[in-house]
Amino acid sequence: MTPTTPVLGQLLVDRELEALLGTAIRGAPGASAPGRDQVAPASVDLRLSGEAWRIRAGFLPAAESVESRLAQLALGRLSLEGQGAVLERGCAYLVALEEELELPPGLKGRFNPRSSTGRCDIFTRVLCEGHARFDEAPAGYRGRVWIEIAPLSFPVRLKRGDRLAQLRLARGQAALSSDELRALHERTPLCFDAGGTRALASHELLLDEQGGLALRVGLAGREPAGWRAGAHTDVVEFAREGAHAVHDFWEPVHARDGRCILEPGSFYVFASRERLRVPPAYAAEMLPVDVGIGELRSNYAGFFDNGFGWRERDRAEQPAGTPAVLEVRAHDLPFLVEDGQAFCRLHFFRCSGRPERLYGEGRPRSYQDQDLTLARCFRRA
Repeated sequence: MTPTTPVLGQLLVDRELEALLGTAIRGAPGASAPGRDQVAPASVDLRLSGEAWRIRAGFLPAAESVESRLAQLALGRLSLEGQGAVLERGCAYLVALEEELELPPGLKGRFNPRSSTGRCDIFTRVLCEGHARFDEAPAGYRGRVWIEIAPLSFPVRLKRGDRLAQLRLARGQAALSSDELRALHERTPLCFDAGGTRALASHELLLDEQGGLALRVGLAGREPAGWRAGAHTDVVEFAREGAHAVHDFWEPVHARDGRCILEPGSFYVFASRERLRVPPAYAAEMLPVDVGIGELRSNYAGFFDNGFGWRERDRAEQPAGTPAVLEVRAHDLPFLVEDGQAFCRLHFFRCSGRPERLYGEGRPRSYQDQDLTLARCFRRA
């Protein structure tokens, strides 16, 4: 008897996600239907509804419904209609999303903040009714979806329709093992040196037993080497591209001799030393660094859609790959950071195929050619 080949897990790509709009991913009562413009290569942007509730504590809705908890914890209501409302720094808010889910059996979801959300130091996590874990929708989930929002560095203006989080859908276990990841890198290099001229050899990769690929921080050769969020700033206009001068909100970080000291509680933006390239049939997720190698963490789980750093027609004068932006907060004590120190881990995922559009195609506001790049609402420094 011939043994059967195991079915490998995979993330759904754009054409499959678009086919689910209006059914598995549909508008909540009173909301417009989700549109194709929300679909990226392997993810779907999610929209805020028109009402935000300030809450005195975050929660998981496992024991009681979201609305029941909201009745216990709400301190006040804000309308996000029209010009929106200002969400204060250090406060927590709960907003229903315009999308609700009706996932078929065997299809599960995971949520993460969008890039601009993390770079504005807006902490978010998504809740599903009756599910005791953040940022997950279990297979077959049916119901409303909510998002907790906490601006940590700046007050921020948000309005209905703003997109702070995204959803990806998967069948089975799509993450690559360390052996699979090493083999993929040998076939199609994933990481390049700081100049983008040389693919890293397999022995230069920092791989853990769970299939995580560590990225190092790149301080040397950058001026400034990073940015630190300022204190007592004006309101961030989240949805307005180029609305703010960088120095009104950020302080430059200098790394003399390739090192700098992070202050406890401060928020920083750095860039990776490696240049990353995600092949068309794969995607990747950024995870916090292992706490065993430092009292800091990458603050947000970021998602890299298919084709991030990928160029179909590489030219000799064009560096390969794109640096990853690292959002970091130190805890407890001042912390010395040195060029080349591991800052985050990436998990790679196989997808159901090559999407119709790779990352950046048809989206001129992407971060495809970024280096040390802040959120879109800040003008390029």
